[in-house]
Amino acid sequence: MIIKDYLEPNEGFSQTVIVKTGSFKTIYISGQIGDGLNLEAQTIAVFQNLEKQLKNSNAAFKDVVKMNTYIVNFNPEIDLPIFRKVRKDFLGNENYPASTLVGIQSLGRKEWLIEIEAIAVIE
Repeated sequence: MIIKDYLEPNEGFSQTVIVKTGSFKTIYISGQIGDGLNLEAQTIAVFQNLEKQLKNSNAAFKDVVKMNTYIVNFNPEIDLPIFRKVRKDFLGNENYPASTLVGIQSLGRKEWLIEIEAIAVIE
């Protein structure tokens, strides 16, 4: 039997959907954005929002198995070191999840510079 829980539903989506199958839960976290004047500030806020969604689901970053990251007007020489530093501050130095990083033209609002979605699995 599959059971779904919807956390923080908004207009048209939920921040998190938890799918329970047997003794495992798969946690799907919608793309998180954050406030700030630059990529570093927004990236910190995004990881804080991800952490909140994980905690609300009784999970932590160690449980994340997949992350998709979208950065507006991505410049690898400038943006990648910023992203990696913030990610390391939240996830540590090892056992990173499978990840995709895509440079894009824009997100849902012009002030958003980064969006990250994640999938976690817990018992």
